[in-house]
Amino acid sequence: MSPQARPRAYLIFTGSGPILVLCSYPKLTDERLVEKLRYKGIDKFIAYQVDLEAVRERYVSSFDSVLEDVQHGEDIRVLDFNGHQIMANFSLDELGDPIKFGG
Repeated sequence: MSPQARPRAYLIFTGSGPILVLCSYPKLTDERLVEKLRYKGIDKFIAYQVDLEAVRERYVSSFDSVLEDVQHGEDIRVLDFNGHQIMANFSLDELGDPIKFGG
């Protein structure tokens, strides 16, 4: 895998609630990735990159299989869509600067 396609984890706050994703696009606002999100009905979001190792530690049972999916090319996969579980697993203090998209 090229350094550009290095997997990243993002906590994305959407209109229907937070989702935790693994992604191999160079950046979250890559137009190809944004098109995939739009296809799923996500036109606006606020997101935070999350430490990949922290995600691995908290999602032991599913992390490796989801990571395997995104390592074969530029892709995005949802690791968790349960907002209560996501918020229980991550402290807001662990999140960096927000990535805002959609005006």
